[in-house]
Amino acid sequence: MTSPDRFRGLPLGSLHLALELEIPSDIRYIERVVEMVARQCEQLAYSTRQVSLNVPVALTEALSNAILRGNREHIAKRVQVRCDVNRERLVLEVVDEGTGFDLAECLVDATSPENLVREDGRGLFLMAQLMDRVERFANHGNVVRLTMRRHD
Repeated sequence: MTSPDRFRGLPLGSLHLALELEIPSDIRYIERVVEMVARQCEQLAYSTRQVSLNVPVALTEALSNAILRGNREHIAKRVQVRCDVNRERLVLEVVDEGTGFDLAECLVDATSPENLVREDGRGLFLMAQLMDRVERFANHGNVVRLTMRRHD
C-alpha cells in the first residue's frame, strides 16, 4: 500500500478522494475492490484498525451481499461501488440490481441466543458494528450506504 508519508506537509483536511467502480457479479473481484478502498483510507492516515479491520470486513460483507443476494450471482448483472473519503469520514455506496430488502427486518443481533444458529444476518450485523452508520435505499437499484468517521 502507498505510504501516508506521501502526503506529509499537505493540508490533509482539504484533501478529498473519490473512487467509482463497476464490477460483474463475481466474488473474485471483492478482494481487489477492498484493497483499493483501504488504500484510499490509508492515504488519509485513517487508523490501522479502520484500514485493516473496519473497512475490509464491512465492505467485503456489503459486496458479498450485493453479488450473492442482490444480483444472485448473475454474471451479466453489475455491482457499482462508490467511495468518497476525506480527512473526516468515509462514505461507501454499494449498488446492485436486486429488488432490495428491509434493513430493519434483516438487521438482527447475531449474538442473541435466538439468532446464534441463523445462517443469515451476520453480514449486516458486522457492518453495523464496524461502521458508524448503515443505510439502505433504492436509486436505480438497491443501495447500501456505509459511513465511517475517521478515528485517531
